[in-house]
Amino acid sequence: MQINLNEISKYYGNLKANDVVSLAIPQGKILGVLGENGAGKSTLMKILSGLIKKDQGEISINGNKVTIESPKDAIQLGIGMLHQEPRDFPSMAIKENLIVGLANYDRDVQPKFEKLEILNKTLGFNLDFSGDVSQFTVGERQELELMRLLWLGVEVLILDEPTTGISAGQKDQLFSALRKLASDGKTILFVSHKLDEIQSLCDQAAVMRKGKMVEIVDSPFDQNKLIELMFGRNLKRIPPSRSVSSDLCITVEDLEIEDFRLNIRGINLDLKKGEVIGLAGMAGSGQRQFLQVLAGLIQPVHGSINIENEKINGKNCFYFQQHGIHYVPSSRLEEGLLPGMTLEEHYCLARNNDRFFIQKKTNLIQSREKINTFRIKGNENSRVEELSGGNQQRLLLSLLKDPASLLLLDDPTRGLDIESANWIWTIMRDRCQNETAIIFSSSDLEELLFYADRIMVFFGGTVTSPIPTFRLTEDRLGAMIGGKEFSDIEP
Repeated sequence: MQINLNEISKYYGNLKANDVVSLAIPQGKILGVLGENGAGKSTLMKILSGLIKKDQGEISINGNKVTIESPKDAIQLGIGMLHQEPRDFPSMAIKENLIVGLANYDRDVQPKFEKLEILNKTLGFNLDFSGDVSQFTVGERQELELMRLLWLGVEVLILDEPTTGISAGQKDQLFSALRKLASDGKTILFVSHKLDEIQSLCDQAAVMRKGKMVEIVDSPFDQNKLIELMFGRNLKRIPPSRSVSSDLCITVEDLEIEDFRLNIRGINLDLKKGEVIGLAGMAGSGQRQFLQVLAGLIQPVHGSINIENEKINGKNCFYFQQHGIHYVPSSRLEEGLLPGMTLEEHYCLARNNDRFFIQKKTNLIQSREKINTFRIKGNENSRVEELSGGNQQRLLLSLLKDPASLLLLDDPTRGLDIESANWIWTIMRDRCQNETAIIFSSSDLEELLFYADRIMVFFGGTVTSPIPTFRLTEDRLGAMIGGKEFSDIEP
């Protein structure tokens, strides 16, 4: 299937998300689509998948002009998209998720499910179809959606930042499946800003910047050239400033956390003001639950959390917020933001205001200041679902209260390019200068080693004491995450 995008344009007011973009998509290849946050790559893919409508341009398949006005149209043409945020129903059974939306639903679907089992084995996945989607990790939910698209007969697969929030093992499994699908003649569009992934997986890379297609590059890639194409200049991580105080911010003693999947025991931590603690581990190892306990969102079954000599576990999340403890979830649209509402409405809700009526003029001025300060590509009237993933993350971080005693960040640079990640950490480290402590989780080992003062590793319900970063290497940290050398390092 040969697809051509010809002079595609999409506008949001004065913002040119796609500005006369043309792209020929080769059959049976893995094409990387690269660009900084807000470059227009996700918008272009959403137009091809029918999620949004183009304002101008033409799409042709095998030389024939086609009209794509909905995801249903796209799937009927053999085009399906795996979105950055899971598009499923966690409260429903897995098999119900698979058949939802099918036009000609046959109640005798057992033969169809047998095809799924074959796909499950062929792609090297190990999914159990008997439970609910809520039991799956983000990576497993992606695998399920990928199989559903193939089950529906899709020949062109679009994956938008698919490795965000999944473990290294799940990423390897996904890449292996994608290579097999490409060898079988499927066309893969892989949207990412992670250059190492483009290098290891893709046959070609289409680079976008500021809504335009800049250049198509063949493998093997020169990463420095790709960075210059993406940003117009070369970029590197900015070394963090260190500002750890001798005063304690929070103390955790013998904490025990339980959920339906695992029991995490023996968490101990003395966190100092201005300190940054990184949480490492495979997806689903307990980092998220630990952050949520520290935010007062869930309660531990044993142990204590103390701030300013007061035991605060057992209190609700609002009590934690009154003590300056704030949480940023990794799932932006499901837990952090309100789809359908504008940026201005989000700032209004987040602001502490004891006035009965909203002061429209003041709120507008303050909203524009936040948008400019955090370099969000949108305006006060933009709805959050219209923003790119990276700009949604900037919005979430801009909603945080200041000053704060402790920031709990679940994968804070998820979906962010190098420049945006550098800028976010500059902002976060500035807060550390004012004695704000940070605990963050990340699947990026380089990020953990670069920005954290100490790292706690989660594996199989066990958690290490915080290990000074200078005692770890990327290889050793990776081995610990996989359960090797787990008890060999003394804090």
